[in-house]
Amino acid sequence: MYEGALQDLVDELGRLPGVGPKSAQRIAFHVLAAEPADVRRLVDAITEVKAKVRFCEICGNVAQEDQCRICRDPRRATAVICVVEEAKDVVAIERTREFRGRYHVLGGAINPIAGVGPDDLRIVQLMSRLADGQVTEVILATDPNVEGEATATYLARLLVPMGLTVSRLASGLPVGGDLEYADEVTLGRAFEGRRRISA
Repeated sequence: MYEGALQDLVDELGRLPGVGPKSAQRIAFHVLAAEPADVRRLVDAITEVKAKVRFCEICGNVAQEDQCRICRDPRRATAVICVVEEAKDVVAIERTREFRGRYHVLGGAINPIAGVGPDDLRIVQLMSRLADGQVTEVILATDPNVEGEATATYLARLLVPMGLTVSRLASGLPVGGDLEYADEVTLGRAFEGRRRISA
């Protein structure tokens, strides 16, 4: 398509998740037209994140120190752990301001087709966190898809015999959605999670 450095940039941008060929081309031309100072800030930000950001030694969330800010926060409840697939899920839950416990990031979900099994996830680390008996409840907040369900089922089989309260995030119809566009699984979940209305 293009020559040399421009094509190399398009190719590298195209390798990013969610960036298709046309988006990669648009971003590359944006970088080409941008001021050198703007491009330098972008390069510096990418370099800095690779140099400074790591994963929390306790929960697996992103951190700039050995422990993330949530694990360092003494105000967070230590008896409840919310298990998520990726660090970006922590951000989504934190935005709700509903959860005041701790997290455990698995680093993915069980997906045999992609070659990801339980041993590839941070399940051993989760079990060692539960060994001291301080945690009384584990909330399974994996994605509501086939892989997330498989992961939640696998974890539930490990955790329920330990005498912990194990719960799964409710799922169902989104606010503002139409019933006619909902798939069968979503509608089924909505029926399972229905709540009684009292006067």
